[in-house]
Amino acid sequence: MLDANLKTQLKAYLEKVVQPIEIVASLDGSAKSQELQGLLQDIESLSDKITVVERPEAHSRKPAFSINRPGSDIGVTFAGIPMGHEFTSLVLALLQVGGHTIKLDEAVIEQIRNLDGDYNFETYISLSCHNCPEVVQALNTMSVINPRIKVTTVDGGVFPQEVEARQIMAVPMMFLNGEHFGQGRSSVEEILSKLDTGAGERQAAELNKKDVFDVLIVGGGPAGAAAAIYAARKGIKTGVVADRFGGQVLDTLAIENFVSVKETDGPKFAVALEQHVKDYEVDIMNTQRAVKLVPGKVSEIHTASGAVLKGKSVIISTGARWREINVPGEKEYRNHGVAYCPHCDGPLFKGKRVAVIGGGNSGVEAAIDLAGLVEHVTLIEFGAELRADAVLQRKLHSLKNVKVIVSAQTTEIHGDGKKVNALSYTDRNSGESRKVELEGVFVQIGLVPNTEWLKGAIELSRHGEIVVDARGQTSVPGVFAAGDVTTVPYKQIVIAVGEGAKASLAAFDHLIRSSDDVIAA
Repeated sequence: MLDANLKTQLKAYLEKVVQPIEIVASLDGSAKSQELQGLLQDIESLSDKITVVERPEAHSRKPAFSINRPGSDIGVTFAGIPMGHEFTSLVLALLQVGGHTIKLDEAVIEQIRNLDGDYNFETYISLSCHNCPEVVQALNTMSVINPRIKVTTVDGGVFPQEVEARQIMAVPMMFLNGEHFGQGRSSVEEILSKLDTGAGERQAAELNKKDVFDVLIVGGGPAGAAAAIYAARKGIKTGVVADRFGGQVLDTLAIENFVSVKETDGPKFAVALEQHVKDYEVDIMNTQRAVKLVPGKVSEIHTASGAVLKGKSVIISTGARWREINVPGEKEYRNHGVAYCPHCDGPLFKGKRVAVIGGGNSGVEAAIDLAGLVEHVTLIEFGAELRADAVLQRKLHSLKNVKVIVSAQTTEIHGDGKKVNALSYTDRNSGESRKVELEGVFVQIGLVPNTEWLKGAIELSRHGEIVVDARGQTSVPGVFAAGDVTTVPYKQIVIAVGEGAKASLAAFDHLIRSSDDVIAA
């Protein structure tokens, strides 16, 4: 099952296991069960602390297996074969159940340990989903800390009947005690905040006690991380308040154009950003969404949790999100046929008919990727021609199961009340309305800046971007901005990093010129 190189790497990791592990497998005569059996046998051969036993009655799903710590209630369950993006989740589960140190803040560990209740999570994933591992690893970690939290990761590709029965058309999808709990990327802290309903008030109370920051950065993407590093290196009091550290990068699959890094992916890049920031004295306040800016000599940032944070200078780097088409049916069928990540959700539409809306690079790349999975792809572009690079267009037109429609305005997404079944568009040349029967719609029409919370407090462009000058200065003295949220052209990671560094240097310059006592001692 595992090649020699992977076995060597895994053996090195398993040397960190300090407590015995029992893997309990439930198999049948299927090819997938045989594949899983081979994987588990390989794992068993790599560590004398791991034992594999087969018990068909242990799990209702087959193939499935649990990783247990004998003599305790600690264990995690996988239904399917956790390879692809989930192989890391498997390795971490083995290490954590085997007693390896869990890398979380002690306060977070204690909060998980003190959760009062019984929680049975089922998380549906696809092995090609780059957002799924964070959810799987978060829940697995929580279950090791608190055995009253039970978790099962279900590969939707292995159990398509369940996917169909539960109308799952987006992953990761979480169910708690049989009821829908949430979908999309979620960290330990985000899941914990939903389980521990009093956590928000406690966090707000703690945040309100914090002293004024010299530089307060809003947003934890590449621009925010660079700003934090440059500020901290000046020896001034630096804070980062972020809805989720990593930002939009977390939703990016391949990164091949960041200078000096030949190839990586978004989640790995985000982890590297956070680790670099943590090398300095930076106060990171995660899972806190900014809702209001009150400018002043000392500006205030109000959060959704009720906290008020203060900064002698502020750098806004809240980034952007997927742009919606804003037609009837889009919101109603989001995650029920309307999707925004072809890499994550594409496998759920295997053998079905889908549409991709958008003829830029993202849209054409999505259509190419989906064409290898689905029965047919209809690409719909508003303009008179596609805008993607020529090499992508050539590849697209070579595919026999792709139809391209230009000069088309999407007007409605239809469904049967549970999931998408059609899309309507207007032919912009003839004015005729036409309908395409399908099961999925992937929206790929660019980004919209996260600036709704800033309206009335700061100058925004007609596109909602923060207007900045060459130094990252906004219309408000002492408030700077950087990255995709600004009017700076070319939304690229490398540009966001540079703009974050520049805004931080400009903020420092503002501080030293403002007054003698501005910089914290």
